[in-house]
Amino acid sequence: MIRIENQSEENRIPLIVIEGPTSAGKSDIAVLVAKALDGEIISADSMQVYREMDIGTGKIRPEEMGGIPHFLLDIADPEDAFDLARFKEAAKEAVLDVWRRGKIPVLCGGTGFYIQAVVKDIDFSSASPSEEYRRELEEFAEREGNDALHAILREKDPDAAAAIHPNNRKRVIRALEFLHETGGKISEKNRSDKEQPSPYDAMIFFIDMDRAELYQKIEKRVDLMLEAGLVEEVRTLKERGLTRNDVSMQGLGYKEILAYLEGETSLEEAVRILKRDTRHFAKRQLTWFRHDREAVRIAREDYGNDAVKIAEAVAGMIREHYGETIYKTGK
Repeated sequence: MIRIENQSEENRIPLIVIEGPTSAGKSDIAVLVAKALDGEIISADSMQVYREMDIGTGKIRPEEMGGIPHFLLDIADPEDAFDLARFKEAAKEAVLDVWRRGKIPVLCGGTGFYIQAVVKDIDFSSASPSEEYRRELEEFAEREGNDALHAILREKDPDAAAAIHPNNRKRVIRALEFLHETGGKISEKNRSDKEQPSPYDAMIFFIDMDRAELYQKIEKRVDLMLEAGLVEEVRTLKERGLTRNDVSMQGLGYKEILAYLEGETSLEEAVRILKRDTRHFAKRQLTWFRHDREAVRIAREDYGNDAVKIAEAVAGMIREHYGETIYKTGK
């Protein structure tokens, strides 16, 4: 395990965080900020770690990267149950690598737990999951359904249940595992983790957006994914042997299209569910990030929804905070 120790307030590694809901334009802004400050980008997305899963995850394309190196994309096979603890260690290694080469690490993504794990350097070593208990929960969910599993969590940890969608089986199971392993509620641990000081000198920017406009962008984004070949991408993964039991296939865009390919629903209904669940997911993201008291809220409408103007404002705040001696002046 990589550790960041014995750092005073003066010599903590600077870490820029660009966070926000799906479809808010975080990636474009992060690229512009990284260009202005000689930075490199570390992805904080729980699905974009998987290879061969590009369309449904909304993964940034090479031509959109603007020549800026991106880390933690395509680092796991779809069969791999990549988890939060592994992500945190990989992200920490990437941050150190970027900083040691004289660049500025920019963490960008919409997975709040992943961002929190990195920024707060959360220790996941205290609890060892029981494979037997996990199998029991997975078998129960297969037999009774996700809603029944979620009902158990709702009874034992209502706050955690309110924050986790019933279809996010992975997180529901993890919350129940935590209770089983430690006797404590994961919602209380999450609150405690948020209060933990960061080992980094972090500046966090929350890219906010009018909800109605965000929902319109989500609808259009799903349509573009379908035009780009989302059904074919999921079909290829299915033919490869992946099923809904694989963690990667439980992500938005994959489980809905898989249900269509398996004859459980029509394509029209699968798309309707995907759009609906993506809107619900974005709503939960907004709630999460709006409660991040350490984040600077950047309302897109205040800048005319112009990514260049937003990036210039963010870069200016960063220079003011850290000082011009560390950063390049930008172009």
